[in-house]
Amino acid sequence: MRLDSGIQRNESFACLAEAEELSSGQKVGRLQLFDITRRKKDRSPMTSEAKEIMEKLNDKKAEYEAIASNDSFIKLEDIDNKIITEVLSPKRYVRVRFQGSGVNPTQHFRSSS
Repeated sequence: MRLDSGIQRNESFACLAEAEELSSGQKVGRLQLFDITRRKKDRSPMTSEAKEIMEKLNDKKAEYEAIASNDSFIKLEDIDNKIITEVLSPKRYVRVRFQGSGVNPTQHFRSSS
């Protein structure tokens, strides 16, 4: 199955993120990548579970953005990481969700600091 941008669903998260970045001209965050990979062509959520998770992610993001507006030391990238961890809770500690199978927490979080 192909996405609107012509990307096949079985491509890696990195390929999907790169394609979205090329089409939009903006960097794709982890929350946005979750959203991209959990929607059908008509932009509706693939499952009711995905819809519930997206709603929780959006609620948490609104909470953290309100806090960040008062605290200049909080980075939006850090907010995405906290939200993913809180809402999805890590099931496996050897990988970073939505960053591909070869990326471990040390590599990812060290590179963003």
